Amino acid sequence: MDLDPEGIFRDDSDSDDEFYQEKEASKELVVYLVDASPKMFAPVPTDKEKKNLQDLSGVYVFNVPEREWLDRPTARLIKEFSSIEESFMSNIGSRYWIVSGSRDNSLYNALWVAQALLRKGSAKTVSKRILLFTNEDDPFGSISGAIKSDMVRTTLQRAKDAQDLGISIELLPFRRPDEEFDVSIFYAELIGLETDEIPNFLPSASDKLEDMTDQLRKRIFKKRKVKTLTFSIANGISIEVNTYALIRPTLPGAIMWLDSVTNLPLKNERSIICADTGALYQAPPKRFQPYKNEIIKFSVNELSEIKKLSNNHLRLLGFKPLDCLKDYHNLRPSTFIFPTDEEIVGSTRIFIALHKSMLRLRRFALAFHGSSTHPQLVALVAQDEITSANGQVEPPGMHMIYLPYSDDIRHIEEDHMAADDNASRATDEQIKKASALLRRIDLKNFSVCQFTNPALQRHYGILQALALGEDEMPDIKDETVPDEEGMARPGIVNVIQEFKNAVYGENHDQEEDESAAGRGHASGASKKRKEMTEAAAKESSSRDWEELAENGKLKDLTVAELKNYLIMHKLPVTGKKETLISRILTHLGK
Repeated sequence: MDLDPEGIFRDDSDSDDEFYQEKEASKELVVYLVDASPKMFAPVPTDKEKKNLQDLSGVYVFNVPEREWLDRPTARLIKEFSSIEESFMSNIGSRYWIVSGSRDNSLYNALWVAQALLRKGSAKTVSKRILLFTNEDDPFGSISGAIKSDMVRTTLQRAKDAQDLGISIELLPFRRPDEEFDVSIFYAELIGLETDEIPNFLPSASDKLEDMTDQLRKRIFKKRKVKTLTFSIANGISIEVNTYALIRPTLPGAIMWLDSVTNLPLKNERSIICADTGALYQAPPKRFQPYKNEIIKFSVNELSEIKKLSNNHLRLLGFKPLDCLKDYHNLRPSTFIFPTDEEIVGSTRIFIALHKSMLRLRRFALAFHGSSTHPQLVALVAQDEITSANGQVEPPGMHMIYLPYSDDIRHIEEDHMAADDNASRATDEQIKKASALLRRIDLKNFSVCQFTNPALQRHYGILQALALGEDEMPDIKDETVPDEEGMARPGIVNVIQEFKNAVYGENHDQEEDESAAGRGHASGASKKRKEMTEAAAKESSSRDWEELAENGKLKDLTVAELKNYLIMHKLPVTGKKETLISRILTHLGK
């Protein structure tokens, strides 16, 4: 999601026309434009680096004939792309972008080809980007004079033409050893950097590269709007807001059922059959309710009207202080709401006034939200804009927190209500040691986004191995296991030991050893029982119990011999001899 796609919190002096915005892009097209000059790769003969629909020299487009979409990659595409590094020298090759004495402008050609690849889709509905990777800050440094001026001018114009078509160009520079990438030489003008933005460009680009590396194996969800709601405020005043899911669970892909012969996807169809005649029922189904020996029929539309609680998607009920909102009131991940003027003009202005008042008075809005089948109370908490030196960190808007009803909350039952009872309580020294332990093992700058789901990673790893025909499973790092190396640091070991001494006493290590010895005795008893079971099974298997039961010779065996059969089959061994015989006969089905 664009952090402020509609310029919501700009000055009120802005013109009304600026409040009308185009619909948010619902699809993203990206071209990765990678510099393959000798400074990034070793040079090879110069007759291998052309592959594009325009037949322009100096541009190699991977997978251009098939144009398979990378958001749904096939096994063949993944396998080809994984081996591109090995086949680079033989298939692609490397040469300088612009060479002296030649009118061939490889950078111009690359921007032209990238623009052609992004020609599909309107800029109103599709986000288009070109990501340019290079470590050459002066691509025209090898030439001079009028030729250089002409090449620079035409290349900048080509970039401007692409940007006018709604294509953004982003530069991701690589730093060469002992050399600083100087973006002001050429690329600042190409990507439209202002003079005051140049000093902060390289640090932000470096952070972006690190984020791309960290998120290679993560499935990224674009912050697109989930739905549009009508927010009823009061006295017939309603505005329109968009909702965004900021955090959502990541689940494995849905199972697709395939035909066992053709391997084609199966389509589920449902038919209603009349119980009296066996004919297919073609009319729309009806519901019924018995009432006073009569059958009252309802259509689907009638049932929907009966269940409808409100005509509004979101209805304001009132305001309460923020102190009334507790942490345990949050049932599930919240939804972020943002105003839109697409259908109801003036929604943004009303939302701004409401938002500012809630921040100033430290209030949250209590509202009704939900469908007829799931009505729910929600809290709308205003969030102010948070910025840093690199720009906006958190956008302004409201979080819609889903509240529980009274019977959804289970109150804590205290075991010791009276203050003068004999229950053990923590001493001041124990509380002090526990606080020191918590401060020592506190995770700084913690975020749930730092951890990947190991079960999902293993799931996709298995799919990858099966699709690519790999013999070995990829190594999956489980980031949820305890950090044993970090917990073994002397500072943490000391506070843990002090806490244990304060709670369990100085001699707790000796008590633990004695307890472990007791567990050893218990394990010895288990081993002894296992040996008795094995001996009974060996002794019992030497007899033909079916024949003994048929001939009535079970009564000739001793109690110990009868118990061997029962032990082998894990049956009770209690009771007199007649009871044991009866239990054996029942087990044999006699």
